[in-house]
Parts: sequence; C-alpha cells; structure tokens
Amino acid sequence: MFTRPRHLFLRQYLTSLSFGLLALFCGQSSAEPAKPNLIYLLADDLGYGDLGSYGQQLIRTPHLDKMAADGLRLTQHYAGAPSCHPSRCVLFTGKHTGHAFIRGNSKLPLRPGDYTLSQMLKEAGYATGGIGKWALGDHDSTGAPWRKGMDEFFGYLDQTHAHTYYPDHLWKNGERFEIPENADGKREVYSHDLFAEFALDFIRRHKDDPFFFYGAFTIPHAEVTVPDDSLAEYLDKWPEPKAFPGSRTYCPQDKPRAHRAGMITRLDRDIGRLFDLLDELGLAENTLVIFTSDNGPITAGGQDPEFFDSNGPLRDLKFTLYEGGIRVPFLARWKGKIAPGTVSDHVSDFADMVPTLAAAAGIAVPDSFGERDGVSILPTLFGAGGEQENRAHFYWEAAPQQAARRGDWKAYRPTPGKPIQLYHLGDDIGETRDLAGENPDLVLEFERLMAELRTDSTEFPLTKGKGGKKK
Repeated sequence: MFTRPRHLFLRQYLTSLSFGLLALFCGQSSAEPAKPNLIYLLADDLGYGDLGSYGQQLIRTPHLDKMAADGLRLTQHYAGAPSCHPSRCVLFTGKHTGHAFIRGNSKLPLRPGDYTLSQMLKEAGYATGGIGKWALGDHDSTGAPWRKGMDEFFGYLDQTHAHTYYPDHLWKNGERFEIPENADGKREVYSHDLFAEFALDFIRRHKDDPFFFYGAFTIPHAEVTVPDDSLAEYLDKWPEPKAFPGSRTYCPQDKPRAHRAGMITRLDRDIGRLFDLLDELGLAENTLVIFTSDNGPITAGGQDPEFFDSNGPLRDLKFTLYEGGIRVPFLARWKGKIAPGTVSDHVSDFADMVPTLAAAAGIAVPDSFGERDGVSILPTLFGAGGEQENRAHFYWEAAPQQAARRGDWKAYRPTPGKPIQLYHLGDDIGETRDLAGENPDLVLEFERLMAELRTDSTEFPLTKGKGGKKK
C-alpha cells in the first residue's frame, strides 16, 4: 500500500536543512539567510532531445549547453502536465493535476483562493516580473498575473493568442500594448524579441534588489516562423519534403524544419545574452537560474519532431502521458553554489518548484498553498543528494488519461475502464514493453494509487457521459 509523504517532522527537518545548506554556500549565518535572485525560464513545446546537452545533433544550442556544463542537468524531470495551461497551474500552485484546479487546456482562470509561487515571493520581498505566455487568466479575470503576485508582466495572457509571433497587441502590466507594425496582418515585430529585451531591462532595473523573473518564452511553440537573421543558418541545410499549407491558427510555412531550428537557436542566443548580463552586473554568484520546458514537442504548424529526434529515446508527444509528453529537460546554474557539470537522475516535477524556490529564498512555504504535492530539490541542486527527500510517487492526469510513477515503475491508463499498462523505466525508458501481465499485484497497487491521488473535478472530469458530455 502506498502512503503519501506527509510526515511533518521530516518536512520541517529537510526545510531547515535546505536553509542551512543555502547559508553555508552563501557564507551567511542561518539566522540571516541570503536572498538570491531567482530566474525560472520556460520554453514552450521544447522536447527532451532538443538541446545539445540532451543529445541534439542538428540544432545549435551553445549557450544552454554551456549552462549544463556550468551547472546541473536533471535526466528525470517532469512537466506538470502534457499541455501548457495545466502545466503552468502545477508550477504556480505546487499541486499535481490530481489536485490542481486546472487539469487541461481551457479558458478557466486561477481562482481568488489559488495561491501562487509569485505571490509567495512578492510577499517575501521580491520584485516579481515575467514575460511570454501566462495562460492562467485573462486581463480582467481572477487569474491575471497582476492579481497573482506579478509586479510586472509583458506578454500573452491567453494561450490561443500566443499562437502567433506577430500579434497586433500584447498585455503589459494590466494594459493593452499595441504593436502597430503588426496591424492589419503585417508581420514586422517578432514578439520573442520584445520579450528578450524586456527580460534584460527588468534585470537591469532590479539589480540592487532581490528579484524573481519568470521567462515563459513561447519558442518553439507553433506557429513555426523566425526572422531571416536566425533562419539564415539553417536555410536549405536539409530537404523540406512537406510544406505546411497553413491553418486557421498557424501561418503557412514552406521551410518548417529550417524555421524551427532557427527558433530554438534564437532562444538559445537570447538566454546567452541574459547570462552575459548577469556576469556584467556581478549577479551570477547570487542568482539561481533554472531552464526547462512546459511539455513535450508537437507536430502542429508543420513541426517535425521525428526528423530532429526531439524526444530522444522517449515515446510519443505533447498531450499524452507517455514519457514524451511530460519528461522535459531541466538545467540549473548558480555560480559557486551548484557544481559545474553535475548530472542527476533524481526524479522531480513542476510541483517541486514552489518548495524549491522557497528554500532557495530562505523562507518557509506559506500555509496559503494548502495541501501540496512537491518537495524541495535544493539538496539535489547543491549536491547533497543524500539529504534529499524522495517523493514516494508522482501522478498526472489529462482526461481521460492517467499516469503514476513509483521508483522506476510507471503505470499508464489511456482511459478509465481500460487496462493499466506498466513499464519499468529503469530498463525501458522508451516504454516499449508492457509488463502488466507479469506483475498483476503491482497493477492492482497502481490502480488504487490512481484513485487515491486525485480528487474529483467538475471542470475536468475523467470520463464523459452519453452524448459526449463530460460528467
């Protein structure tokens, strides 16, 4: 029988240990923990194998590869969900998709009572800012970024709006930000470039104060397009056997492979500029930077993840709960605190980020979060893996799918009522051999676990009633 790791004493001990480790590495007494800057960078639909440090052979990512060399790379980190809306909800609320309010892509905003990562850090004295795709509430909703602890936010609020890189407007600090150069279908200002400049400006303006910056870049999400200066490196480098004709959502693209590669290298270039700025301002030794992706890759807009081996050895793509939909790259750099070239197979996911960033900031996780599912992975980042609390299990749902992991065992059920599939990830990372028939007792345990690790959701039920209506 599985049990939830809710032992209060252990939690308090490990939290105190994380604070002590932080003080030790920063040269501070435990009574006066340092307040480092915290930067969390989130790519959109970037696959597990899309970076050089994870095996990518065709797309250049030199700055992110250097980040891996200068810091830590996790090989078993998971997104909160296989799509953008619920994955961000898990990140900001610390609850996996069996407990989170948002469990699938929708227009629902966070509710007034959904306490967030940014609210926690703002209340702890951090200047808070972000860019890119918010997807947790529109400008006039209860989930708008300025109602969830963001002092500043510049970007798309709705995930559908983020399907274009040439919008005629964005949202900036509660106000509509017009982009006249893109009005009436013109395509002159690439939104990613605006986000990169805002990120650098935010860091410059807050260099003397502790800050939390959330860089939710939309690259390489469809649509598939990049300015000519980034396209040039990959233009005609490979055959383009199939042009994308366009759709109601995405622009047509006759060279989708070259454009997607150029998009990822452009993102890498701008993250390199961010690291250069931290060095220039003398902030690198007091700044934790994390880079990851919101879910696995996709074929939308003409993307070709098979050609780029975007998933590496993993099975399937975005929207599924096989590894390819939810296992993502994770890099962390903190000069002088995280040992260069560290690689860890510690299993973690987005729900761990609330307690991890709280521990890095030297604060306790507020009771306002209520019951949460993650634990701090700061000991893993600092190389104190022997002191790391290991979660007994992980859980994801994306109706009607469910998945759970315990140790190296992972169970997947495509829909309620269907047989559970069972994989041993330690031997079979590609989920090619279903071992359910050989392990009936373990299947029964996972079936109980899938029931125990979720609460019912009116908004996101697992099953549908007659006529296709959700019940």
